[in-house]
Amino acid sequence: MSTPRPETLAEAPLGRDSAYPDRYDASLLFPIERAANRAPLGIEASSLPFVGGDEWWAFELSWLDPRGKPVVAVARFRLPADSPCLIESKSWKLYLNGFNQTTFAGRDAVIELLQRDLSAAAGAPVTVELFGVDDAALAAAPLPGECIDDLDVVIDRYTPAPGLLACDEIDIVEETLHSHLLKSNCPVTGQPDWGSVLIAYRGPRLDRAAVLRYLVSYRQHQDFHEHCVEHIFVDLMERCRPQELLVMARYVRRGGLDINPWRATPGWTPELPARLLRQ
Repeated sequence: MSTPRPETLAEAPLGRDSAYPDRYDASLLFPIERAANRAPLGIEASSLPFVGGDEWWAFELSWLDPRGKPVVAVARFRLPADSPCLIESKSWKLYLNGFNQTTFAGRDAVIELLQRDLSAAAGAPVTVELFGVDDAALAAAPLPGECIDDLDVVIDRYTPAPGLLACDEIDIVEETLHSHLLKSNCPVTGQPDWGSVLIAYRGPRLDRAAVLRYLVSYRQHQDFHEHCVEHIFVDLMERCRPQELLVMARYVRRGGLDINPWRATPGWTPELPARLLRQ
């Protein structure tokens, strides 16, 4: 049985046959209001319980120089979590494809146009950086902290189950945990979204086995990457009440784009980990 398409995606290109353009067209970008997906979690735009952002990497970006020679680059985009809209990923891919046969005077012109269009779609300033394909910034590194994937646990829940979370309210710690077992599904196409998730916190010690069971419970859940991270953040705050919390996911690339949302308690500006080998 197919899942009904969310109202916010009624006109989105996701899940539809689309012709890939070869000319620049900013109208291809499809913004989606964050509020509709945040409401079921009790998150209000006027009082977000977190700070954060969505870091996107694009590996299929190219354009023509004034002499018609192709230029290739890798782009990093950063959207603030308090922007009123996210940008639907397929529309983003279609938009970037339009640069392929478009001529630009140089990299600065490409950055300026990307910032203008993406900021207009998101409703907030979006930062853009371009890298060469051999740039050191693209080097992979493991996630910090301890991996909990080898814990010997029995799992039988595959839709989000915050009741699985548990902590020791007496033992206050500061630690970083991560798992590579996160999987969710696209809310429209049902395609799998594979990711790694990092949880850094200061507060009551989390039951690691419980955390692992909870993260795996997203395995059949249908939602956007950004909302999965917000769901995890809200559940951890409500169930375990840490004084400080960072939740970050690094999702595997699809169609040349990967999405890496992070959310943290206000006042905390975390140093974001490097890219993962499987990205």
